[in-house]
This record gives sequence, structure tokens and C-alpha cells, in this order.
Amino acid sequence: MFEYILRLFILVPMIGGLAWGSLWLWRKAQMGLPMQGGSARAAQMVDVLPLGPGTKLAVVAFGGREVLIAVTRTQITLLAEDARENAGA
Repeated sequence: MFEYILRLFILVPMIGGLAWGSLWLWRKAQMGLPMQGGSARAAQMVDVLPLGPGTKLAVVAFGGREVLIAVTRTQITLLAEDARENAGA
């Protein structure tokens, strides 16, 4: 009986931690945020604002400019461009 209780106290928190960690990673992937920092890509995600299931606003830095786009499940729409000379700096 003691061995059963000992296993219970070890395995239940371990399974809970694994579930929490996988949900945390899934949420980060759903947000569209880069998982690694310091990427040298031509386009970078600056910020993402989820609006609802399958819809979000995103600011993307590209070519020295920042653009605001709306992302849904079926399309991506350009909403605005940053007119500043040093956007993203």
C-alpha cells in the first residue's frame, strides 16, 4: 500500500506538469510568436493580438517598415503601413 501511495505522489504531479507544459507550448504556437529569439529572417513578427478563434492582428517588420495585418482562417489583409523612416529600430 505504501508503494502505491508513493507512486501516486510522484506520478500525478509529473503528469500534471507535462499537461501544463504541452498546453503552454500549444498556446505559444497558436499565437504565432517565434519560438527562437534573434532570427535573421527577412520578415519578423513584432507583435500579435488574438481577437478570437482563428482571427488575430499582427505587426510584421519587413524591409525596414512595419505593417499591420489582419489574419483569419481564410485570408490575410493588409490594414496599415508604418510611415516612419526608422520603423522597427
